[in-house]
Amino acid sequence: MEISALTRSVVKRNHAIISPDGYINSRVPGWENCTVHVIINEQMGAHLCQTLITLTDKGTMRGVTEASQLFFYVIEGHVTAIVDGEKQKLNQGQFVYIPIGKVYRFEEPEPGTQLLSFHKVYEKLDGYDVPPVLFGDAAAIEAPTYLGDPALRLQVLLPDTLSFDMAVNIFTYDPGGHLPFVETHIMEHGLIYLQGQGVYMLDKDWYPIKKGDSIWMAPYCQQWFTAMGKEPAVYIYYKNVNRFPTVI
Repeated sequence: MEISALTRSVVKRNHAIISPDGYINSRVPGWENCTVHVIINEQMGAHLCQTLITLTDKGTMRGVTEASQLFFYVIEGHVTAIVDGEKQKLNQGQFVYIPIGKVYRFEEPEPGTQLLSFHKVYEKLDGYDVPPVLFGDAAAIEAPTYLGDPALRLQVLLPDTLSFDMAVNIFTYDPGGHLPFVETHIMEHGLIYLQGQGVYMLDKDWYPIKKGDSIWMAPYCQQWFTAMGKEPAVYIYYKNVNRFPTVI
């Protein structure tokens, strides 16, 4: 018999590991016939929201972006997305970026379809337009080596222009691949593992990580990862970019 008081989830001042064993459903107005797990949110001290949505065959999601932009990525299954009048079917590995001020709707899902979402309040930059709606496919995006290490590959899903104040990337580590140094930086991260396993170091604490786990890292949380096992470790992650990092 499993002891129900055991979990790998950890929530600290500047980082969190959220494993699926502790998920609790949240009701989101406009998102119907689906299970919504709010994994990262400002209530824990974050400046982003990350959710995981699992749709039934009757699942629908509708809304209007106001202060926050949205990014949806299909982890598995397929669903039809209609954003600002543009309609596309999204399969596994495909995504849509929804800027502020847009009406969106998701419908006709395959039962069990899982969507990942990142939400961030948009900070407009003088002289630059708000980004447009963007549909994309991770399979069509190049995966160059990271810092010259062939064991590490990084896919950049959103355009690297000053109109965007958030980035979403997919990082792939071959077995034994690891970050070349301990990162210490201003950028905040939210991520979920799509494949594989490994060990993450966050502020000198060491955590076993596997497919399905999510991580929140606050600014200046020291971070390092190594992939373990017999298959690559892959995670998709958010970071804030391209804006002055303080209001002072």
